[in-house]
Amino acid sequence: MTKNLTQPELQAAFYDLDEHDHPEGGSTMLGFWMYLMSDCLIFAMLFAAYGVLGGSFAAGPGPKDLFDLKLIALNTAMLLFSSITYGFAMLAMEKDNRGGTQLWLLVTALFGAAFLFIELYEFSHLIHEGATPMRSGFLTAFFSLVGTHGLHVTFGLIWLFTLVVQIGKKGLIPANKRRLMCLSLFWHFLDVIWIGVFTFVYLMGML
Repeated sequence: MTKNLTQPELQAAFYDLDEHDHPEGGSTMLGFWMYLMSDCLIFAMLFAAYGVLGGSFAAGPGPKDLFDLKLIALNTAMLLFSSITYGFAMLAMEKDNRGGTQLWLLVTALFGAAFLFIELYEFSHLIHEGATPMRSGFLTAFFSLVGTHGLHVTFGLIWLFTLVVQIGKKGLIPANKRRLMCLSLFWHFLDVIWIGVFTFVYLMGML
């Protein structure tokens, strides 16, 4: 025996019509932490690849033949200084100092750009010497790891300049403060990764 369905019963609801309140920014921060964890996995794989291929020179040059430790130490200092100046930007943000926040962000960008310039100079010098990524497993792993980090710094700089513009237009509204917090996590994360690169790739390579 079939049942005659009325019109309201024929309408199936596949979503909740009543909206629920969500904590402001909570999902954003959770999502960003999940992104950072996925980035950790990417760099973990790159470090693992370098650990396996780091001794495969294919009768070509090794770390002692290629690396200029003084130049890399200067490059490391540029990135660490940028982390300090970003901290000053966050302090200015806590005081609702729009101009101070923008100023320190620009100083951070200056140090970040110096880091990238030195890294590109190093890559250019290595390639000029014939130490290209195709030369050996060591160089493939080296360019992949260091280049991926440099690409992250590039994206960080783009994000940083975007925030400077947004702060100039809309001020230190809660959404911009939340974005500054996310970029702070990202920028300090890149510092931690670079310390690993400096130690594992450069220092241990020169020993």
